[in-house]
Amino acid sequence: MKRELTSWYSPSLGRDMPIAAYGNYGFALLLVPTAAADYLEYERFQLIDALQPFIDAEKVKVFSINSINNESWLNNEMIPEHKAIRHNQFNNYVFDEVVPFIRTNTSAETEIIISGASFGALHSMNLFLKRPDLINGTIAMSGVYDLTEYTKGFWDEQVYLNSPMHYVPNLTDENILADIRKSHHIHILTGSGSYEDPDASRKFAGLLDNKGINYELDVWGEDMKHDWPTWRAMLPHYLGTRF
Repeated sequence: MKRELTSWYSPSLGRDMPIAAYGNYGFALLLVPTAAADYLEYERFQLIDALQPFIDAEKVKVFSINSINNESWLNNEMIPEHKAIRHNQFNNYVFDEVVPFIRTNTSAETEIIISGASFGALHSMNLFLKRPDLINGTIAMSGVYDLTEYTKGFWDEQVYLNSPMHYVPNLTDENILADIRKSHHIHILTGSGSYEDPDASRKFAGLLDNKGINYELDVWGEDMKHDWPTWRAMLPHYLGTRF
């Protein structure tokens, strides 16, 4: 399996941002880390190993980026308004830098599916819904789509604009809705075991349904807890049966 590590100075974030790429060809799978983790998290927890058959078969090329959650919502020393600013800078980094990097390393026609687990699921869903013209779908695992779960009571317009549970009911831009509805890959996955919140996935799926957005909700059993064995099972399963 080909593995490449790259980094560049991000104008959006004002710091160096590394990225890992695995494989040669196939659609692009962009991985967003959980909580305070980094771009090698999915490799360390053997999810990349679980995806290797698809990578080696050239069905998928995987890209994994850093999070900046420790510089935003998980930073207890930062005032909340600045956390929101940093969150938006991360969004811009993905849209303005990571997507063009993927296009340069694949092709202009390559589909980009964004995926993440836990806090990475919220980021993945939010990034897709904001720019469905750039990102073609999402596989969101074990997510909670209400950003206030992470803001410790803080609320402002930017929290609203990055909290899918809040803005989706009010989404009326028909151009954005049309691009979202074009996607055949909106997958909302959750377990029902320890520390999972399947009702959060059900509630969010209901909002998509109300907007006429096609999606797949898949609630796994009580043996699937909020942990890496669940995600190592989920993601290869979906690559094998849906792509």
